Amino acid sequence: MQPLKKRASDLSEQIHSAYETLYIDAKAKELAAIDRQLADSNVWANVERAQQLSRESAALRAQIEPWQVLRSQTNDIVELMDLGDDSMIAEFDEQISALEAEYANRRRDLLFQGEYDDYAAIVKLSSGAGGTDAQDWTEMLERMYLRWAEKHDMHVELVERSAGDEAGIKNATYIMRGSYAYGWLKSEHGVHRLVRLSPFNADNLRQTSFALVEIMPEIAAPDEVQIADKDLRIDIYRSGGNGGQGVNTTDSAVRITHIPTGIVVAIQNERSQIQNKETALKILKSRLAQMQLEQHAETLADLRAGESASWGAQIRNYVLHPYTLAKDTRTKYEDRDATAVLDGKLDGFMSAYLTWTVDSAHTNSSNI
Repeated sequence: MQPLKKRASDLSEQIHSAYETLYIDAKAKELAAIDRQLADSNVWANVERAQQLSRESAALRAQIEPWQVLRSQTNDIVELMDLGDDSMIAEFDEQISALEAEYANRRRDLLFQGEYDDYAAIVKLSSGAGGTDAQDWTEMLERMYLRWAEKHDMHVELVERSAGDEAGIKNATYIMRGSYAYGWLKSEHGVHRLVRLSPFNADNLRQTSFALVEIMPEIAAPDEVQIADKDLRIDIYRSGGNGGQGVNTTDSAVRITHIPTGIVVAIQNERSQIQNKETALKILKSRLAQMQLEQHAETLADLRAGESASWGAQIRNYVLHPYTLAKDTRTKYEDRDATAVLDGKLDGFMSAYLTWTVDSAHTNSSNI
């Protein structure tokens, strides 16, 4: 019985720690306050406000109740084991195993605590140094993320794609929607480096190529990130080039510059100027939101121009020659089957990053 009691005690401690990390008790008080407001019939005099409170109540309840049930059931089993005897070992073992499995499932809440983790993700790929090899490398990354999205039942929307001069792509932008899309994909934000024998070199020499992957939460609500008109410069120009089939040749392409930060977003893929402008604004807001996260800025006014992960943050190396290895420079997680990684086997890297960020946050807070 003693080993089972130890398992139950350890589980109880883990749940208690999760309670503190997730501020469950504080959120329960917040939920109670909201429910008291909703119980007042006068709240429906302002329907929009009442609906907002209802959404907040539902969201908090979904976060709180599973943990409350798990803690209650674990406390019950601890008490029952103190009263039980060895004849109940098999039953207790089954119940503890079920609770441990539920905790492992709920532990996802500990990993996805970011403000935008449950948002859709905008994935922008840009080729870097390395010429045709870099453009081919960018297309390889594009395929890697599309394969990962397919495996995870993500809905994928192509925003824009520009073909390379000889092979590959210069850039591409996608929106991926699904459970915790941004929460998973944010681990991929940064520069990706490939080392291989170049298929585009007559001497088949070893080549190093770079591509930038930008991951941004999709800011769909108009008021979620507000930008003053005076901070925007909007240019209209004739679309064309290697945008792919269906790109028209009217003056429908839109380039929007956020003057304070210098961020530029250009879209020519949609059918009309209005659609291009809407898409460009959405991506601009998403980039600004991502920039706020990087700089720990409270408002857009606090953003510093030119400071982002950009090309300075190399996060992962992929080596295909003289050996195969994919290794993350931050978490040190690695996979020797680089070919499988390039076929969408990214869960190990993403999970390692999420755990690393949680552990780093705990380390930093304990050092304060």
